[in-house]
Amino acid sequence: MMARPSVAKREKAATVLGILEETYPDATCELKFSSAFQLLTATILSAQCTDRGVNAVTPELFGRYPEPTQLAEADRSDVERIIHSTGFYRAKTDSIIRMSQMLLAEFSGEVPQTLDELVTLPGVGRKTANVVLGEWFGVPGITTDTHVLRLSRRLGWSKLKDPVKVEADLCALFPEQTWISLCRVTIWHGRRRCHARRPACGACLVAELCPSFGEGEVDPVKAQALVSVPVG
Repeated sequence: MMARPSVAKREKAATVLGILEETYPDATCELKFSSAFQLLTATILSAQCTDRGVNAVTPELFGRYPEPTQLAEADRSDVERIIHSTGFYRAKTDSIIRMSQMLLAEFSGEVPQTLDELVTLPGVGRKTANVVLGEWFGVPGITTDTHVLRLSRRLGWSKLKDPVKVEADLCALFPEQTWISLCRVTIWHGRRRCHARRPACGACLVAELCPSFGEGEVDPVKAQALVSVPVG
């Protein structure tokens, strides 16, 4: 059985989360979608691709194939052409077409609302499932994307690298009602300040609470120049 985090560690984590929530009050999923199916499709496409890259192709994709009934019967070469720039386009085309076919065959064309059912779909793992559950259905879950994994290590929330184990650590550290917000603000912080290669430590509002302070630029002026507001 995994040991429950100490009260001090949970209180410190809650303080950091509160600061991040104040820093990014508008934090939300940056993928563009108008249905659970479109969010599911976009999230599959986001593997090894930025949200900006996905948002560049989904207007045409969803314009031609807005629902699983259309995408299930799509011309494979047309889908590959549309999503080519997202990378791994052949595998992604296979996943989203087969996912659409399975939705029709097994779920009456509706996106399921449980993690156990979602992960049976082609191209869908726990991370993708938790994005859909949290952002569309409001079901709490931890999305261990690359930003969440990186910041969990830097902030001392988890020493592990395996996404499932990090997810378990975060679930034990934070109350369930905070999980959706936690993922949103952590991802936004990772994209805007706590970058993978050169974090803007000197422009970070949680710097005093971060055990990894100094991994990046600590000079406030130079650090501020590193702050970015990209989508993806």
